Amino acid sequence: MNTIHQSNQVALLNINHFDFPQASLYEESPNTIHVAAILNEIDWFVKVLDFRFTNYFSAEPSELEIDSIESPDLTTDRSHYAALVRDYNLTNDERLTILLASIPHLRPNLLDVFFTKNAHFDRPFSEFGGAINKKHAGFIPTAQTLYFLLGKGAVENRYRVEQILNPSHALILHDFVRLEQTEANEPFLSRPLLTSEEFVNYLFTGKFAGPETSEAFPAKRVTTHLQWDDLVVSNEVREEIALMKQWINSEHELMQCDVFRKHMKPGYRALFYGPPGTGKTLTACLVGKSTNMDMYRVDLSLIVSKYIGETEKNLARLFDLAEKKKWILFFDEADALFGKRTQTSSSNDRYANQEVSYLLQRIEYFPGVIILASNLKANMDEAFSRRFQSTVYFPMPDAPQRLTLWRQFFTGQFYASANLKLEQIAEKYELSGGSAINVFRYAVLRAASRQSNQIELDDLMKGLQKEYQKYGKTINT
Repeated sequence: MNTIHQSNQVALLNINHFDFPQASLYEESPNTIHVAAILNEIDWFVKVLDFRFTNYFSAEPSELEIDSIESPDLTTDRSHYAALVRDYNLTNDERLTILLASIPHLRPNLLDVFFTKNAHFDRPFSEFGGAINKKHAGFIPTAQTLYFLLGKGAVENRYRVEQILNPSHALILHDFVRLEQTEANEPFLSRPLLTSEEFVNYLFTGKFAGPETSEAFPAKRVTTHLQWDDLVVSNEVREEIALMKQWINSEHELMQCDVFRKHMKPGYRALFYGPPGTGKTLTACLVGKSTNMDMYRVDLSLIVSKYIGETEKNLARLFDLAEKKKWILFFDEADALFGKRTQTSSSNDRYANQEVSYLLQRIEYFPGVIILASNLKANMDEAFSRRFQSTVYFPMPDAPQRLTLWRQFFTGQFYASANLKLEQIAEKYELSGGSAINVFRYAVLRAASRQSNQIELDDLMKGLQKEYQKYGKTINT
């Protein structure tokens, strides 16, 4: 045995001796088959990892390769994981890629073996890869780690890894695993190889709940139980939305046309503007609902990170996921971020403008659907406004529209008293749809406090008074 191997053998963990619970321990759990499948895969991963390290440090390495280690047979397995493997016809290399990215979520200690130091230089082995995380104490694998695991770091095996980590590969395309962005000019193989907590949960539950809102993912899925008939907007707005839906449903065919593709970018960018409560958010939700696309509302307060470079990284993840999963991205109160940019009087201003410029660029070249909402179009950067395919104005509802709103509210179990004339209320009091909902909610609570389903005129008037006070107005009774 050579000197290097003798020195490093002490530092190596004997990963063959890790204890794994057997499937029988979970027989009382409803998730038995799903847990058992993952445990069997982890057991196989450990054998592969042990083989790779043993062979790598051996004075007389075996001519065999990791392909000689039999993987679990999932042909008749009924677990969510097995179904995933069969649906995508995943190879052993692809299964090992998923496992390597998932182990930090499942058994982080299994990767501690990669902390083994090179005795000659008193530092980790470069060929093992690995990244540093601010909070996770365990080993974070990189593309280099996968390169070592699958192809022992041999140059002739690099293509084996590049195929799997290609953006068009199913694992990357469907976000089963992802490569995190690194600094410019860093080697491709130094990029961290990750998966999400949502994907790991999917392996046990069969359901994808979507990422949780955080600085790393500044968006939240928004849904509505309402239908198009519940939306009260002008005919002009409906015509614009119809064209938008036509684009979503026809984009693939349109982009096949050479002339169209030559002059048009893929994707659709729309600006909804108008007073608060006039239906901008509801319209965006209904567009997603009617086209079977999830809509994610971007939280602008989480956009700017205190860590330099983190904003671009977080936004890159958001846009990459939205592109892969065909999400609609909705930026509410967009003028707060996309308004006229400040003069660069300080380094903070320059950095803020740099972040906005990056975001504008991603929006302009995003091949999906993006909707921005603003109360005042005049606040938007003019150069940016020119990039919209559609600009839709949502005015305050007129009297007939307000009457339609009030009548919708009283179609359920709550009804208006005889002295409550909805036609007069709609004609006299100018309100947005959102404000009208607030008034109705207040009136219902007053009625409920009397244990009644009848809304009295006084209930509605008190609600109107409170709503007007929000805007510094008074009502004339």
